[in-house]
Amino acid sequence: MTKMGKSLNEKLLFNFNNTATAFAYKTNEELKHSSFLFKMMNKAWFVRFSSAIGLKALQLNLPFVEATVESTLYKQFCSGTTLLNSQDVIDKLYEYKVQSVLDYGAEAKTKETDFNHSMNEAIRAIEFASDTSSISTICVKLTALAPIKLLEKIQSVNPLSIEETKNYKNVLKRIDSICYSANLKNVRVFIDAEESWIQDTIDFIANRMMKRYNKEKVIVFNTFQLYRKNRLDFLMESFDKAQKEGYILGAKLVRGAYMEKERKYAEQFNTPSPIQETKQATDNDYNTALQFCVDNYTKLAAVAATHNKESCLLLTQLMDKKNIAKNHPNLSFCQLYGMGDNISFNLAAASYTVSKYMVYGPVKEVMPFLIRRAEENSAIAGELGREYQLIRKELKRRGLR
Repeated sequence: MTKMGKSLNEKLLFNFNNTATAFAYKTNEELKHSSFLFKMMNKAWFVRFSSAIGLKALQLNLPFVEATVESTLYKQFCSGTTLLNSQDVIDKLYEYKVQSVLDYGAEAKTKETDFNHSMNEAIRAIEFASDTSSISTICVKLTALAPIKLLEKIQSVNPLSIEETKNYKNVLKRIDSICYSANLKNVRVFIDAEESWIQDTIDFIANRMMKRYNKEKVIVFNTFQLYRKNRLDFLMESFDKAQKEGYILGAKLVRGAYMEKERKYAEQFNTPSPIQETKQATDNDYNTALQFCVDNYTKLAAVAATHNKESCLLLTQLMDKKNIAKNHPNLSFCQLYGMGDNISFNLAAASYTVSKYMVYGPVKEVMPFLIRRAEENSAIAGELGREYQLIRKELKRRGLR
């Protein structure tokens, strides 16, 4: 850490390595459970094996599998099977000044009934969020509202059939119904980024919703994956477009969660990989995006949705340099529930606006999300993983190891 970073860290009275604050909301048993899970997830062979077997077993409705997943991975990364039984987790986080972002964990659906169900769940989440200050935002995935093949075809600019055109209109109606409800209830909507071969379609729809609902305040956010080579330029282009067309850009900044899938796709279809060549290139673009958003914070709203403590520290430094209030509505932080607690709770304790991305829903619905979380953690197994190290440190501090 630079001298500047260290002095500001001390000045702002928080420390990302403060595990007492990071895990204050966890009981001793919950902390031991997390320690066991992260230890197992840092074994790449175990993650690959259990992900493949677990998903197949759930599809086959094998006995005890769902209960096993619910008591392990699900318990770590999800808040509950319904909104109502997520309430205890939401309330507990809010005791520590951490808000929640509600995400019904459905994705990659194929039937109209499933798409409508996902829409209704999102609208129900908006109603649920509108009654409390503990929930700031809901999140939606276009693949929960539209067939992937349709999104792909739109992106390929091939003509749609009469039936496909009808289906596309239904997709627009669903996302518009969600954004309309959110605007009515003053609840924000994150539109998640997904795979590059459907992302242009998602971007088009997100821009359409922002243009409609972000006239006076930011309701709709698009998501920018900075592990892709062209996303920094796209962020700036999106800002220029919003300025020209008279709406306010909402930007959720992430690094990305589909790296292996993207590279396999590029190899299979013999196309250039959209992923940055190095982690440093991703970090550079992410931090430049933060700088851009802070420079334009009166004309856009940005969320640093990252577990990278250097980027989070940078955002606090940039805000401090410009004398921007820690709780300014246009600049905030977000991490996944079950991960990044050292960032979330220490920032919240220092009075920054922080949310946890809270996935809920039946085990079968959220299984693809859970597999990505396990794979993400196994990718940093070289040092047993940042999360595991921090949890072990807190166990030691509590005298439990």
